[in-house]
Amino acid sequence: MMKKLFAVLALGGLMISCGGKEKKEEKKEGFEMNRTKTEAKAPAAEAESVPVDLSNKGVGPIKSVTFADEVDSEMAAKGEKIFSTVCIACHAVDKRMIGPALKGVLERRSPEWVMNMIINPDVMLKEDPIAKALLKEYNNAIMLNQNLSEEDARNVTEYLRTL
Repeated sequence: MMKKLFAVLALGGLMISCGGKEKKEEKKEGFEMNRTKTEAKAPAAEAESVPVDLSNKGVGPIKSVTFADEVDSEMAAKGEKIFSTVCIACHAVDKRMIGPALKGVLERRSPEWVMNMIINPDVMLKEDPIAKALLKEYNNAIMLNQNLSEEDARNVTEYLRTL
């Protein structure tokens, strides 16, 4: 009788332990599915949620910018040098970092807005609705004033045209 009871208990214990493994595997599959979902959403997070506004000129001294049909390669080269030394700490060309990706920025913002943001970020972050929205979207990471001149800002903007 004792042997039969032991055999039933051993068989029951084996069945329970196998059932536990199945539950762990189910949890693992559920985890894998969630991880896949998160990865699928990652590229969408690259997009900026602040609406496109090409009519906003921003707050600052730049009231009008006119581009030539062709990119001025000399200005763009100077702008790229400035970008590579000053802007690259917070901005990448094609991915979000501390600040927005700058590829295509002139399709989302007016050149005046871009230049005012470059030379006048303090006032822009306080007064401009787009700058305020971007500040919020980028976890209140403020854009520091790099004390660039209007000419520097124009060169950087010309470089941004090449992206």
